[in-house]
Amino acid sequence: MKIALIVLAVVVGLVVALEVGLRLLFGFGNPLVYVADEQIGYLLAPNQRTRRFGNRIEINQYSMRSPEITETRPESTMRVLLLGDSIANGGWWTDQTHTLSAMLTKLLESSIDSNTFKQVEVLNASANSWCPRNELAYIKRFGTFDAQIIVLLINTDDLFGTAPTSIPVGRDRFYPSQKPPLGIIEAFSRYLLPYKPPSEMAQVNAESGDRVGFNLEAIREIKTIADQKGASLMLAMTPLKREIGEPGPRDYELEARKRLIDLTKAQNIAYLDFLPIFNSKQQPETLYRDHIHLSIEGNQLVNQEIGRSLPIKN
Repeated sequence: MKIALIVLAVVVGLVVALEVGLRLLFGFGNPLVYVADEQIGYLLAPNQRTRRFGNRIEINQYSMRSPEITETRPESTMRVLLLGDSIANGGWWTDQTHTLSAMLTKLLESSIDSNTFKQVEVLNASANSWCPRNELAYIKRFGTFDAQIIVLLINTDDLFGTAPTSIPVGRDRFYPSQKPPLGIIEAFSRYLLPYKPPSEMAQVNAESGDRVGFNLEAIREIKTIADQKGASLMLAMTPLKREIGEPGPRDYELEARKRLIDLTKAQNIAYLDFLPIFNSKQQPETLYRDHIHLSIEGNQLVNQEIGRSLPIKN
């Protein structure tokens, strides 16, 4: 009996130590959670703070990866609204200070006319796997927050994005709707169990019709809203890693790119294509952390090019 109690105490102690280690070192047990939305599909739940693998993540009251803001832009403030997916958001692998929005804020603070603007705010409205249709739904719901400039940051895959859906929320392990009871449970479910998305996602991913056309129409509507609000719109697109070098984008991607360029010309949208910019670098692979997401170096380059191209009126 005594030995059994000792063994039990050791096991409990090891479990507690593992739980504490997973929480303190990796942030397991405290993931970002999502909320379903009929039009947007899903949003990061508002008012969250966590650390994942040492990286600080903050979500404000409008589900942005930004500090808390006022709905109305303060006077003498330059406000930029960044719309995007996981590239703009940065995900768990990017500390709050290394997100595109945080870096762009610092860049603009050092370059604007302080007699005109006293502060800069770059609002980061983004979530994993959003496409232009999600981003359009977001600004239809929340507005543009009096931003003078809207930056729509997409990647090549976004042109083929499907209609917004809330199916993953609470059912896909990457879109939890509540905190797990233990960090051990989260680590086990994320890394030891085989990944299986909700079966209904097969129908979503098989969406018929002109997906590129649907997303181009969403971009056109975003431009219309920007014009109505008196904001300038900049569209920026980053390439997939496999598009760099030869053979370059696939035929269907080239056709989608052509349609996008035609839209930007017809709608007078400022367009920044990062494919030639990335291709001009000696080691473009260093700009990526995987096949699509950017490294800190990639974020720095995108940040510099966007900052240089913004239509700022001092």
